[in-house]
Amino acid sequence: MLDIGGDIGAVVVIMPLDLVGQEVDILAEGQDVAAGLDHADDQDHADEHGHGHGHGHGHGHGHRPHVAVVRRPMPGASEPVPSLIYPEVREGRYRLLMKGTDVVVMEVDVVGGQVTQATWPTVS
Repeated sequence: MLDIGGDIGAVVVIMPLDLVGQEVDILAEGQDVAAGLDHADDQDHADEHGHGHGHGHGHGHGHRPHVAVVRRPMPGASEPVPSLIYPEVREGRYRLLMKGTDVVVMEVDVVGGQVTQATWPTVS
């Protein structure tokens, strides 16, 4: 279940199988991609690390919000699909980066009250 409405939406990204277990940061447009790179992930927080819960908004202490790539059941799929879910994201444009890097892999536009769906780009 996703808690969306008003100016809060959600993001679902279909991911490659080889990225299961990796974490992906989400940053609002205008946020410095280098901010939070030196942050040790030892804070007590509720990010989704494959446990089915979490959030997609900032912590306020230089931490880049992130979620893990996990295999999840998807409508119409015969087996679980590797994906990211950012369940509560304020509307706007966001950049996604592999955790610990400053390389923007993709961008998504979030609309309040809606689920934005995207597919992680493949390297050719």
